[in-house]
This record gives sequence, structure tokens and C-alpha cells, in this order.
Amino acid sequence: MASKGKPRTQKFEYVEPIGYRILVRKDEPKKETKGGIALPDAAEIPTITGRIVTISAAVFNDEDFPLRQYDKVLFHPKNAIPVDFESDNQLFVVPAEDIVAVFRQNPPEHTERESD
Repeated sequence: MASKGKPRTQKFEYVEPIGYRILVRKDEPKKETKGGIALPDAAEIPTITGRIVTISAAVFNDEDFPLRQYDKVLFHPKNAIPVDFESDNQLFVVPAEDIVAVFRQNPPEHTERESD
């Protein structure tokens, strides 16, 4: 017979994306322009950049997705699923195909062309 006490709540410590998905911490929205003009809250430009917190094993092992933890990425927010895990709710599970760019300091080696 089941106990009628209070339901126990679990505190989760880790989110692991499954399939071709990535966990991204969204960057804070811009509060002012590069020129120093303050943006009012109603005119905020939605931020769609963030840092990769973790990636699924499928993405990690797929050479077509050169993504690693802590990479800064640009992602399409339409299919991003917010994770109700932190009070500021800046975590999103994003399908790998919705990552549209990775910010790098140096170009990847495979883009350099060798002369014939």
C-alpha cells in the first residue's frame, strides 16, 4: 500500500541532452548598443547566442557537428526548448541542426585550400 505522505521532490544536478541535441546557456540580452545607446526593455533585441554547456553523445561522435563544450554558438530559437532547471531559466535544449554558426578565434583547418 502506498504512503499518503507529502510527495518527495528531487533536486536535479545535471541535464543530459539525448539524440542530436545540445544544452546551451543563452547569453544575456543586449541592454545597450555598441555606440552606448541604452535600449528600453520593450525594444530588446532577442539574443540567440550562447555557450554550449554539454552536448549529447550522438553529436560528440559526429564529425559533421564540430561542436565542443564551452563553444560560443549562434542558434535558431524556434525549436529551442527552455529547461526549467535554474531560477534565471537561461538553459535551452537546442537541436543540433538549429546551431547555425560557431564563433572561433581561428578558421578551421579544413577551410584552407592547398594549391595544386
